[in-house]
Amino acid sequence: MIFRRSLQLAGRTLVVTSEGLGFRWASRSMSSQRSSSYSFETLLVSQPSEHVFQVELNRPDKLNAMNVAFWMELPKCMQQLHEDNNCRVVVVSGAGRMFTAGLDLASMASTFATDSSDGEELDVARKARRMHALITSYQETFTSLEKCSKPVIAAIHNGCIGGGVDMVTACDIRYCTTDAYFQVKEVDLGLAADVGTLQRLPRVIGNASLVNELVFTARKMEAAEAHQAGLVSRVFPDKDQMMAAALNVARQIASKSPVAVQGSKVHLVYSRDHSVEEGLRYMAAWNMCMLQSEDLMKSAMALMAKEKEPPKFSNL
Repeated sequence: MIFRRSLQLAGRTLVVTSEGLGFRWASRSMSSQRSSSYSFETLLVSQPSEHVFQVELNRPDKLNAMNVAFWMELPKCMQQLHEDNNCRVVVVSGAGRMFTAGLDLASMASTFATDSSDGEELDVARKARRMHALITSYQETFTSLEKCSKPVIAAIHNGCIGGGVDMVTACDIRYCTTDAYFQVKEVDLGLAADVGTLQRLPRVIGNASLVNELVFTARKMEAAEAHQAGLVSRVFPDKDQMMAAALNVARQIASKSPVAVQGSKVHLVYSRDHSVEEGLRYMAAWNMCMLQSEDLMKSAMALMAKEKEPPKFSNL
């Protein structure tokens, strides 16, 4: 994954990129990157607190099953949040009685058809090319959670099935309720999970034997086991208490320097897939720009003055 960050200098933008740790000067429009609208069919976006945005899976009558619109809308939503400088942290939750039932098989059936638009039977190579494009598109849906520079907190209640596991393993922090369970359901559908679980779950819980068992059997992993394994960091008695805690942590994160928080996320994700040496080299290149931010001085002065309230940071 290629990351980049920029620093405004004299009307120009210095772009720091992890692709060879190079630098280049690039022109940039001074118009705002913030999107003014969050209107989606399958997602409900709200702002419960300053700089805190909540994205709710919003098909409660279908147990928030993931239909065609969802796969297109989630990456668009995360890109908007990434570009919205008023957003500093995101909480993802599910409406109704379940976080998500996973793939909406009924609505998705037509998308897996491999015939041409005029009904012509395609050969194997052309069918495979279409299927490859479809799979990589759906992979990007959940990768968008990682690519978003803002920390993403998943608040999970009741079932988190199939694609739900793919989704939450791409989030930065995971909370759940005592009635929550996680199920890698794909083998029961006759396929290998192909949009992130097999790549991210082993890294999240660090127990290959347990991951293999969950994947091969499609059994449910209850909340207590998920907590013990490290899939979630906290478990709550009910959804209300979980949401209150998730939003409280989100507000804490939002009060911190966005330069520091967003930089930390970028490097945590980068370091997962790179050596320590590569991570340190990228960190040095990154901070040679970011240590020049006003946030460092504001934070240092607040600490030395022992101020009770955190300093106010400009949007990033």
